[in-house]
Order: sequence, then structure tokens, then C-alpha cells
Amino acid sequence: MKRRALTILLLSLVIIYLPAEAQDPDIGDILSAPETTALTGSENHDHLAWVINHEGRRSLWVALPDDYLPRELINYGQDDGRGISGLNFSPEGEFLIYTLGSQYNPTSHPDGANAEIFRIETATGDTLKITDGSGAVLSPDGETIVYSHQGTVHVVPADGSEQSSVLFSERGSSHSLSWSPDGSKLLFVSSREAHSFIGVYHFEDHSIQWIDPDVYRDVHPVWSPEGDRIAFIRTPGGMRNELPGWRRADLHFSIRVYDLNAKEGRAVWKSSDGGGFAQSYPDNPLSWGANDHLIFYSEHSGWMNLYSVDAGTGEVVSLAEGNFEVEELALSPDRQTVVFNSNEGDINRRHLWSVSVDGSQKRQLTEGDGIEWGPVFTSSGEKIAYIRSDAKIPGQPALMRADGSSQRMLAPESIPDRFPADQLVTPGEVTFTAADGVEVHGQLFLPPDYNRDNSHPAVIYMHGGPIRQMYPAWHSRGYYHKYYAFNQYLALQGYVVLSINFRSGIGYGADFRTAPEQGPRGASEYQDILAGARFLQHHDAVDPLKIGLWGGSYGGYLTALGLARDSNLFAAGVDLHGVHDWALRGERRNGGGWGVYTDEQMELARRSSPVYDVEWWRSPVLFIHADDDRNVDFIQTTDLVRRLEEVGKAHVETLVFPDDVHSFLLHRRWVETFEVSADFFERFLR
Repeated sequence: MKRRALTILLLSLVIIYLPAEAQDPDIGDILSAPETTALTGSENHDHLAWVINHEGRRSLWVALPDDYLPRELINYGQDDGRGISGLNFSPEGEFLIYTLGSQYNPTSHPDGANAEIFRIETATGDTLKITDGSGAVLSPDGETIVYSHQGTVHVVPADGSEQSSVLFSERGSSHSLSWSPDGSKLLFVSSREAHSFIGVYHFEDHSIQWIDPDVYRDVHPVWSPEGDRIAFIRTPGGMRNELPGWRRADLHFSIRVYDLNAKEGRAVWKSSDGGGFAQSYPDNPLSWGANDHLIFYSEHSGWMNLYSVDAGTGEVVSLAEGNFEVEELALSPDRQTVVFNSNEGDINRRHLWSVSVDGSQKRQLTEGDGIEWGPVFTSSGEKIAYIRSDAKIPGQPALMRADGSSQRMLAPESIPDRFPADQLVTPGEVTFTAADGVEVHGQLFLPPDYNRDNSHPAVIYMHGGPIRQMYPAWHSRGYYHKYYAFNQYLALQGYVVLSINFRSGIGYGADFRTAPEQGPRGASEYQDILAGARFLQHHDAVDPLKIGLWGGSYGGYLTALGLARDSNLFAAGVDLHGVHDWALRGERRNGGGWGVYTDEQMELARRSSPVYDVEWWRSPVLFIHADDDRNVDFIQTTDLVRRLEEVGKAHVETLVFPDDVHSFLLHRRWVETFEVSADFFERFLR
């Protein structure tokens, strides 16, 4: 008996101390992936700063030379939806200016919400609220802040010693503020319905000078290094019932230079074959480089490429031209070198390149299976900071020498222990062809131990925008960072996930982005979704009768369109804040961003909408929408739900968030969204 008891005791100890089997991560674990944003550098002393959003808690980090060890400067430890943005280093880097929060009130606080401008000391982390407002721009001497509030420009001392006051008022809406190099003047854009002017405010005599005013939209002004000239981009003025420029490839533009002393302007370059989309998409589409070179983007070649024009002679050289797209850039402190990210040679990713402003010495700085974005030069010009992600590791700040050597991550410790990087899958890159011959790219997420027995349910994910591109890696935008997380979670739950970069998105050239008859003009991109479904039906891991759809915004539109038109093909769908009636959007939003104005356009828009085919809708659907959505009106969901209830043929579920916005500001709402969505798919696709 004693021997038997001892044996039982030993067996019990073995059971107790056996290592626990690895648990499948839940969606909260995957969404613990931190998001890195707002990477910036100081004018002097090589300081770096960035923002991390970790499960809704925003924190501000700095790294100082020589060791660039990261340090958390402040942590706002609540999931309250208040973001940190607009980082400005003082000239010597001793403090930072930033904006906390916005006018949105996702927590439904009884006192409402507003944005606030703060100052924080980089040595101590001590903070001081300067004023209510956002978009602060610090003067070259670091003593004064200007910002635009409701189109009016305000001024306040950077030490908070006085209250803010109105600097000037003008008839338009003032924005795009920029100090002259000597701090004596302020450059701004005045938007005025169908045109815009460039203005210069003179502090010395409290006056406004209009720069080369005409009947055009003048935008993106930049100072020359000496502060005696201004370059800007001129695009056509507005027309009645026009299609917005960012939807077009044929929008012409010119680059003009205005001499403040001579008080005259002239065009130094004009596009001959359109290309104007490139003036609305990048953050800084015009920069003034060394030796009088103006660096600009253009799509006149059919791809969003990068060029340089001599401001004196008008001679143009290509900095990065070919069948690829350039997205973000940084100019070295001496203005001699441009670092940019591009999908050259790797169409589904973004890598960093450098080139001299005269077009020489072009070279690739990063490569591999990740993506890189947000480049920033240190003030010495010796190093470049950037953000990098790959299939398993979310975007993290990184640092390298200016020649691309000595690459390292800056703050790997900011990734929490609970984040299951090792358990995530690496999506494959796939292509397939739509019925009309268009080649479509996508990423295929397969479950870690999938079976080739046609047993797995599948879902198709469609991005928003539609001028977006998904990658086989954690995304550079916070909205799609979260959607990538859910695709990973679904794969770990046994789903095959196909993320489709459908036509009308970026990354594959102007013809792909401006494909005819898209959206409210015929929904041509829906052919790409059908092609994706055929791809999945023939995949040996997929049950062809269990294919679902999901997506947000434009992806919500395509989800609803698929369920309305092809319920026999798509078994269920999750629709986040989708557009369901293009004609309704056109009526409520002055053409709806697509130029939907005339009766004929309205009729075509309705035929291109899910509401048109609502009587054929049979598949279960989950609608998710926040009611302070300022991108897609909440009535788009209330209207469609009512129509479906009246027809009575589809199972409908809803999840509504009071007072939140299009891209939910509260982390817990993203967690709830994906938990409810996963449960919905489990019930209707398993």
C-alpha cells in the first residue's frame, strides 16, 4: 500500500510539473501589439521622439545620443481615446510641444472633449498645459507657438506665461502654417470654397501679403532656405459638379516660385499629362533642397514617382521613376539627400532608398520581408530613424546609419510579454485575375496546421479608402494595424483569410487606382472580390460553401454588396461602417466625394449600391457602426437595416458604439468588435 501511495504521489507531481500546453492567443493578446507613430527629430543635438499606443494607453518616448537608449517620458495610462500628435522639438531639444486629444468625445464625458497643447521637458518629463487647441507650430527660436483653430490663427508663448490670442483673421480658413527661417513671417494657406490663396503674415507691421493670387487652388507652400522666396503647387480651381482631384489621374498642376523682394512669381514646371493625385496624397509633396532643387511627386508617368526641378532653370531630373510608387520622404539637414520609401522591386511592400537631390547616388537602404516607413534624419545627418514591421512584429522605431548600415530596433522592450509573435502566421503573396483581365494582388493567411481536405471556412477581407494597400506585414496605419491583427486571429482560429488589394487602391499605378466604373459608377472592383472567391473555392484547404466577407468603410461597402448580390456564394459577412447607398451619400455630401450630382449619376450610383439588390440578400450579416462617424454617415446603416427588416429574408445583427468615430478611438471597442465578429463567424461559417 505504501509503495502504491508513493507511486500515485510521484505521478501527481509529474502531472503538476509538466509544462503547460501553449494556449491559443485571444484577440486581446494580438491587439496588445503596440502602434508606433509620430516619429520626429530635433533641429539640433540628434534627439528623437515618438508615440506608442498600447491598448489605448498613449505614451511619449525619447531617445538621446550617443547611445539612443529609449526612455518613456510620459504615459497617459487610460483608454480614453485621447491621442498624442503634433510633436515639435525646441531648437536645442530641451522640450517638446505636442497635442493631446481632439474634439471627439468617445467616452461620452458630460463635459465634452477638446484638444490641448502641452509642453514637456525632455530631461524630467515635467509637463505644462499651454492652451486649448491643436496643430501647434513652434517658432525657430523656440519661444512662440502658432496654431490654427476653426480656420483662425492663434499665438501663445511657448512657456505658457500668457494666454493665447488671435494672431490674425482673414476671410478664408487658414492652415498649413510655416515660420520663415528668421521667424519674422508666417506662411499659410487660405482655403476659400473653390480656390485657395497663399498668404504671408508679417509680424513687424501686422499685415498679410497675398502671394500670386489667381483663380486656382494654390497649396503646399515652402520657404527657400534663405527665406526670400516661396515655392508652391498650383492646381485648377473648382468647377461645378467636378470629380475630386484625388479620384483622378488627369489633374494638371504646376510648381511656382514667388520672389518676395521682386514681388513676382513664375512657373518653373508644368505637368503635361496630369499627375495631380500625387499632390494630394503625400504628407509633404514639395520640399526645397540644396542648390535650388525643388523635390516633388508626380503621377504623370502613370506611377507616383519622385522628381527634382531646378528653381532657376526649370531643368527636371528623376529621383525615382519607374513602375513603382514613392510614398514618404525626408530631406537631410544639409538638403543634399532625400530618403524615401517605395515599392520598387517589391510591389507589395515598402523599403527605404536614398538619392541625391540632383538624381545621383541612388541606392536601396533596407530590404527583406518587412516594410519600412516614416524616415527621419537626425540633425547631424549621420543617422536615419524610421519605423519597421514584418509579418509577426508590429511597427517599431529603428535606427541606422545614413548609408543603410548598422540597422537596429530602438525599443523592442515596448512589445509586451503577452504579445504572441511566435504564434502568428506569415501570409503568402498571391495573385489572381478578374473576369475582365485585371490582375489582383492579395495576401493569404493559412492556419498554422491547416489540412488540405477542403474543411476550413474562409473569409475575404477588403480594406477601406479605397486608396489603400494592405501588406504581408503589420500595417503602417493604425486603422489597418488593427484589421491585420484580426486577420491573424482568424487564421489562428482555423480560417483561411484572403486580404484583397482590389482595383481603386494604391501601389499598382494610376491605371489600377483610377480603373473605370468603380464605386458609384458601376462597382467594377467587385469583380476582384468575385475573383478572390473563385480563388478560394479552388484552394484545397477551403470549404467552398463556407466563404464569408468582412471589411470596414469601403470594405464594408464591398461586404454588403457581396451579400446583396451573391448570397449563394458568400455565407455570412461582417460590415463595419460601410457605405450602402451611394446616391444617399451623394445627396448628403455634395457629390459624396465621387462627383455624384446629376439624376443619371444618382441612378447609376443606386444601382452600384447594396440597397439596390437588398431583396436578394439571404446571408446573415453583422453591422458595426459608431454614431459620431464623420466619414460614413450613420444613416447608411440605419437605412439598410430597416430595408433588410422589411424584406425579412436575412438574419441581421448589430453592434453600435455611441459617440465614437469612424476609426474607433477606444481600444476596448476594437476588442469588442473583433470578439463579437469572431463569435458571429463561428456561428455562421463553422
